Amino acid sequence: MNIGVPELIILVLMAAFLVLPTILILWSVLTYNRLVRGRNQLREGWSGIEVQLKRRHDLVPALVECVKGYQTHEREVLEAVTQARNTSPTDTAGEQQFSRDLGRVVALAEAYPELKADGQFLKLMKELVTVEDQLQYARRYYNGSARDLNNAVESFPSNIIARFGGFKSTPFFEVEQASDRLPPDLAKQLRGA
Repeated sequence: MNIGVPELIILVLMAAFLVLPTILILWSVLTYNRLVRGRNQLREGWSGIEVQLKRRHDLVPALVECVKGYQTHEREVLEAVTQARNTSPTDTAGEQQFSRDLGRVVALAEAYPELKADGQFLKLMKELVTVEDQLQYARRYYNGSARDLNNAVESFPSNIIARFGGFKSTPFFEVEQASDRLPPDLAKQLRGA
């Protein structure tokens, strides 16, 4: 069988019309699935953050109770922290205020050296440092997932699939940490250095 040039061109064009759509469909499915994986990873990261924020909020009553014995004019600090605890852990602005208020409670340790030596206070502060460390890890995981998803959503050509699939960029999660404001000597003591 002898194929001429016109027949060969037709054969190549027919193959191209069959192969190119197949490749395009396959790429679209793989890209969509990558975006879904990224979104699910982001949700998993957010769940980890919520768990750590809840743990931090749950430490507040015991910490406030421990500090109450040393209070004189610090009533407003304790009230602010207790009130801030009632905000939702998913409220970023509320969490930032909560972290600042919690830092003020931690700062009371500087005003009361005997508080720094109190076993219950030290135990609670160690738990707070542990929770803050875990929160930092969860935040890093979440922000890494957000970065990866945002790269896929905003990059060409995957942004085409993202737009049709309803995927959107997501903001990073940043909250101040109360343990960053620990007095250096107390931080060193709590970290066991």
